[in-house]
Amino acid sequence: MGTAFDLSLYLVTDPGLTAARGLVPTVEAAVKGGTTLVQLRDPKAHGRALVEQARALKALLAPRAIPLIINDRLDVALAAGADGVHLGQDDIAPADARAMAGGRLIIGLSVGTPQELADSDLAGVDYLGVGPVKVTGTKADAGAAIGPEGLAAIRALTALPLVGIGGIDAGIAGEVIRAGADGVAVVSAICGAPDPEAAARQLRDAMARAR
Repeated sequence: MGTAFDLSLYLVTDPGLTAARGLVPTVEAAVKGGTTLVQLRDPKAHGRALVEQARALKALLAPRAIPLIINDRLDVALAAGADGVHLGQDDIAPADARAMAGGRLIIGLSVGTPQELADSDLAGVDYLGVGPVKVTGTKADAGAAIGPEGLAAIRALTALPLVGIGGIDAGIAGEVIRAGADGVAVVSAICGAPDPEAAARQLRDAMARAR
């Protein structure tokens, strides 16, 4: 494993939701509110543009010791000097990513069901993103919602750190933590909030009450 990481409040960016405010200002506000890890996700961006976005975020996050994860694109993570990559079930296998990246990158893997977990080669995986917990509009190919109960079922099957993702806001964040998650990953709850800093604080407070 590479850089140390804290899954407590994991921000996943969305280009549509950050467009008005700007990617870097949105992330900066979220970090002020307590975000502990940031994933750059922009499925429609071409490689060069994605590398430029990643480098801008890395410049913001590195002095604060907050890791930057790139969604799907191992090549972009390596080119931009990011701290990790998050892989889906159809992406390059985590073991292959580890072989290419060596030990320095954090590698995350999405898992939606106990069967997906059983079928996954977890060699090289540092953490799991489990969900969607609730129905989400920010990822069209997300599977069926599993609820906190589904997350708890996966928690019982693995000792890997895991973060709940999918439709999570301050109202359900505590349930996700009580189900066994080490943290919550959010998109619209922060990126789409009028005040991302305040939204991040509300999520941190909800999780603190649940712990």
